[in-house]
Amino acid sequence: MSGSDIVLIAIQAFGGVALFIYGMLMLSRGLEKISGGKLEKILSGLTNNIFKSVALGAVVTAAIQSSGATTVIIVGMVNAGILKLSSAIGVIMGANIGTTVTGQILRLGDLENSANVGFALKLLTPTYLAPIIAVTGLVIYMLTKSDMKKNIGEALVGLGILFTGMLTMSGAVAPMAELDAFRKLFSALSNPFLGIIAGAAVTALLQSSSASVGILQAISSTGILKFSAAFPIIMGQNIGSCVTSLISAVGANKNAKRAAVVHLYFNVIGTVAFLIVVYAIKATIGFPRWDETIDMGGIANFHTLFNVTVTLCFLPFTKLLEKLACITIRDKSSAEAEQGGEEIIFSALDERFLKSPSLAIQQANNAVVTMGRVALQNFTGMRKLFGRGEFSEKLIARLTDNEEALDRMEDKLNAYLVKITECILTDYENRRVTELLHLTSEFERIGDYAMNLIENAEKLHDLDVTFSDSALRELGVISDAVEEIIGMAVDTVKNNDIGLAFKIEPLEETVDFLNETLKARHIERLKNGECVVESGVNFLDLLINLERISDHCSNVGVYVIGAQKNKSVLNRHEYIQAQHKSSDKEYMDLTEQYMAKYVV
Repeated sequence: MSGSDIVLIAIQAFGGVALFIYGMLMLSRGLEKISGGKLEKILSGLTNNIFKSVALGAVVTAAIQSSGATTVIIVGMVNAGILKLSSAIGVIMGANIGTTVTGQILRLGDLENSANVGFALKLLTPTYLAPIIAVTGLVIYMLTKSDMKKNIGEALVGLGILFTGMLTMSGAVAPMAELDAFRKLFSALSNPFLGIIAGAAVTALLQSSSASVGILQAISSTGILKFSAAFPIIMGQNIGSCVTSLISAVGANKNAKRAAVVHLYFNVIGTVAFLIVVYAIKATIGFPRWDETIDMGGIANFHTLFNVTVTLCFLPFTKLLEKLACITIRDKSSAEAEQGGEEIIFSALDERFLKSPSLAIQQANNAVVTMGRVALQNFTGMRKLFGRGEFSEKLIARLTDNEEALDRMEDKLNAYLVKITECILTDYENRRVTELLHLTSEFERIGDYAMNLIENAEKLHDLDVTFSDSALRELGVISDAVEEIIGMAVDTVKNNDIGLAFKIEPLEETVDFLNETLKARHIERLKNGECVVESGVNFLDLLINLERISDHCSNVGVYVIGAQKNKSVLNRHEYIQAQHKSSDKEYMDLTEQYMAKYVV
């Protein structure tokens, strides 16, 4: 075989690798979208039940076809404080099992070399299965408008490309079996250290153990790969798979780094233990099929056997793994370990979650809820400033800090949402990002108006002016209504509750009525000399700010309704006018209830 032939074979082989990896990425992306982030969200509710953690880790990884994505998400969850390190250990162990599913699918390639294959089984060989799956997926993707069906189509096309890539790799390396140098290379990899290094290096380079196992399966089709060489390579592939999580842990907190280290220790210790046992058996009683060739099914089975066995062996020692990780990544001193509440809250906006856009969107949604709660806290705190003898400079300083934190939250959240838009999103996810960008602005504006009210309180204090008892009572009534509507807006976003969103507008209409009524009453008090001009102007300014806060809460409800109704933006004015003119019994009943509660 000439040098030019080898170059041509190498080009074809690398082209097959490129197709294979692209197909795997496309399959993984499609499956992740199908899951809608739900499988990953389940992980956040895990307890210390190790069996449940392992099972869910395996299911999630099998569902999204990427142990790398799972471990990166886990590191992000631990970094954000969503998941405890003890729970993360089980999920990481389960991810190692879930990643073996790809190899089991690819073992269908063994059917290519089977002589006695009927028509039905022949259709399952990659030669025919790849185009069948790819064409089916393409038809589904092009002819449907449903996001879910498009995602299924994308996953099927990815699987078809994956099989095509494997066939291309297998066809390219087949002539290499004739080369003596090629045979010597894999004979040398029977050395456990060289085999482990080679497996780890290729996997670290590809950042996918599934891809490296698939390439090994393609090489096995040449018939020159023996079990003695495949065994250490597979061991190394498991170690190399840790690189993705270790890279993702850079810049993370201590527990997140420990989660990545646990993944490394689990695979390294498991590999060492397996090596000792296997080579001890070989040296004593002999290991069956040691010098025999291994096929795709054998590689898939051994990969699965290794990960399942190591996981079962480690189940009683998860606490020991956790302790080992804590010894490796030690705690900082108490002074260094202190972290502000704002930073703890927004560590949830972790770029690691961008591997799963639906999960990143959920984290952004949680951050928006946090903004709403801070705005509500500021409003509640502001009300104390208008009570007789309750004015406090210390309280104002705390509320001012909250408002500054809200501004920083808005900036960070907007930047994070823009990064999400750079991912490949479904139509629904695009609408959700648009909705969250609007909601972030609404809650920040609510905080601004709460700050305006605080400034009003300061002016009155500086002028040594107070409101009359009747004015304070009226201010209390409308403030109660506004506090309730802010709470409703926050809960609407928290639960993505369209039913609660519909209830916001009747209360907003009630606040508008209160605003006009109390404004008229206060003007009468001014005319009758019951209030001084300074307090009168401030009272009217308070009413304007309170009414505007309720307007922004109404906006929140409209944006949530718009996203649920498959619209990027729902025209607020049209919606509100339609609601006000509506003869809908539920809307009218709610309005009457709020009027009875606050106006009467």
